[in-house]
Amino acid sequence: MTDSPVDMHVPGFGHGLGEALLVEWVADVGDLVERGDVIAVVETDKASTEIVAERPGQVAAHSATTGTVLKSGDPLYRLAPRQGLSDRP
Repeated sequence: MTDSPVDMHVPGFGHGLGEALLVEWVADVGDLVERGDVIAVVETDKASTEIVAERPGQVAAHSATTGTVLKSGDPLYRLAPRQGLSDRP
């Protein structure tokens, strides 16, 4: 991972679904996350889906508020490297 924060984007939802409603932030700004940790919950016409971290880091910013309709590929949150912290075993 680079030393700069990176924007993490809304993944594709599959099955021809191009958008979803952001219903909950699970990871708050400042939280440390590991790959696979739940970041947010979105809801499509078909189901609720958890969006998980693709890599470890620290949530630096949310790019959307709850109640926002998101499209696949939209920025969702900003992830910064974990500065000064050693990786967990």
